[in-house]
Amino acid sequence: MDGRRLVAWNLRRHRVERGLSQEKLAVDAQIDRTYVSSLERGLENPTVSVLDKLAEALSISIADFFRVPARGERPPKPLSAGRPTKPK
Repeated sequence: MDGRRLVAWNLRRHRVERGLSQEKLAVDAQIDRTYVSSLERGLENPTVSVLDKLAEALSISIADFFRVPARGERPPKPLSAGRPTKPK
């Protein structure tokens, strides 16, 4: 797995584990939501400063973006689509 795909895999894994939407993560990291989407799809090469912002927003070490998945580990499932419903 190349570096860009490795970062994409781990970015999405950490975001989904925390239950954050791309939009919420982007706001917390002070970057554009479409850029988060492009990073997660492996279409962009993030700078170290972008990785720093994302790591801080996710409360992880920048090194966590480079963890190699275990053999057979499945990609994270997406969060359910749509906005949460309001409680009655």
